[in-house]
Amino acid sequence: SNNFLPLILVCASGGVHMQEGSLSLMQMAKISSAFYDYQSNKKLFYVSILTSPTTGGVTASFGMLGDVIIAEPKAYIAFVGKRVIEQTLNKTIPEGSQATKYLFHKGLFDPIVPRNPLKGVLVD
Repeated sequence: SNNFLPLILVCASGGVHMQEGSLSLMQMAKISSAFYDYQSNKKLFYVSILTSPTTGGVTASFGMLGDVIIAEPKAYIAFVGKRVIEQTLNKTIPEGSQATKYLFHKGLFDPIVPRNPLKGVLVD
């Protein structure tokens, strides 16, 4: 078949448990490499949908590689959790700084779309 369909990936999780093993890290690299081939060489369209939570390696890799990145309202999206950031920097980070609305205004992703109208948005 010569059908070239868009890839739609719903991302969730990806925090500390994914980072525990070298196999998990290699899988993220392989997935990211496959997406690069899909987008650049095959010129196909990739949509990433960020649900709650989308953290860690998923945020650092394939979750942010979409041609269009959609986030659910009030999703928790971060590379690392608030507690770890605060302990590392010895600073308090603002409440809500890892929530969809704040990150949208910083340009991290494209639209914020609730689940109910998501199918219609993807079809259009």
